[in-house]
Amino acid sequence: MDEVVIKVRDGGPYKVTGPARIVDVEGRSFAVPADGVVALCRCGHSATKPFCDGSHKAAGFTARDRA
Repeated sequence: MDEVVIKVRDGGPYKVTGPARIVDVEGRSFAVPADGVVALCRCGHSATKPFCDGSHKAAGFTARDRA
């Protein structure tokens, strides 16, 4: 079985390497295949939540804590 890796990036999104299943607040499910990679929004400004669209750069997002 492949391993799911979630990497915390300073001032940016969470990078998720599959296989994984992501479920948003409305219950929609998104599959990340074993060879897939997605970035999850942490800043709250993305128009494509739960995925990152790069909005954190314009918003000046900085993480409060490091993992």
